[in-house]
Amino acid sequence: MILRLLAVATALCFSVGARAETDHVRLSHGYSSSYLAMMIVRDRHLLEKHAAAAGLGKIETTWQALDGGNVINDAMLAGSLDIAGIGVPGFITLWSKTRGIPKSEVIGISAISGGALWLNTNNPNVHSLRDFTVADKIAVPGIKTSFAAVALQMAAAKEFGPDGYGKLDPITVGLPHPDAATALMSGSGGITAHVASPPFSHLELTSPKVHRVLNTMDVFGPLTILMSMTPKVFATANPRLMEAMLAATDEAVAFIAAHKPEAAATYISIMGGKTPASDIQKVLEDPESGFSTTPNGAMQYARFLAHAGTIKTVPAAWTDMFIAPLHGRAGN
Repeated sequence: MILRLLAVATALCFSVGARAETDHVRLSHGYSSSYLAMMIVRDRHLLEKHAAAAGLGKIETTWQALDGGNVINDAMLAGSLDIAGIGVPGFITLWSKTRGIPKSEVIGISAISGGALWLNTNNPNVHSLRDFTVADKIAVPGIKTSFAAVALQMAAAKEFGPDGYGKLDPITVGLPHPDAATALMSGSGGITAHVASPPFSHLELTSPKVHRVLNTMDVFGPLTILMSMTPKVFATANPRLMEAMLAATDEAVAFIAAHKPEAAATYISIMGGKTPASDIQKVLEDPESGFSTTPNGAMQYARFLAHAGTIKTVPAAWTDMFIAPLHGRAGN
């Protein structure tokens, strides 16, 4: 009898240990197709699948769409998000800001996508960064902290010299990508340019009034654009869930590579709108488009942000900013 009770107690302890992690996860992704891997995780319930495979039982997920590094960072610090998709510079800014503050620290889970942003304009007089004037307004999702804003600063540093990175900051305005694309194409709100991510970058050029000024691929190459992050305390409390999220994103990346028509349809299903799925598929087939969970260029961003004075704490290596299961990959 005693042995039987011990066996039951042991089984219960094992069961509780297997379920010790959270059973409800709150996640966010942005509006662009560069977030598609996270949208695939959402649509195909891949986090739930891999959590179950890890012995975590059934988990529930709640998703929302958020755009702009400052908005996402504020939501994370407010405790309303467990996992968020974000531009790499916005994450590094928050990582540096919260370093050493136990309840606020964040850590990266994985990269999501790389590729290019395009600086498009409806101003016929603008053909380079030097042509912008105080009469222009350049839309970015989040001023100074979004990937688009930092990409513009990096382009300005290349054009005007290392200390000229902030030359265009006074004429940037914060506007989510969908709203910025609408404003640029319609000529409303005084928006004359937009640092746009796909598919909005491609959509804008269908207007005869809009032309491209700059491609970020020409400025700094095919670096990682987007990634996922989480509060460090959440990652510490839920290590197997972190591995499940990484595995789910790996599966989503593989799905996009093998099933572009279905992946494009998923984007339309989640984000809505009138854009044909075939147009999204063309974006995915663009050689500039790429999805990977391995970070590429994280340290390049960190060094730039340090030079710009945006961050004070600089990581010694990219692995300082990401969960341990990712460390064996060839990131930089």
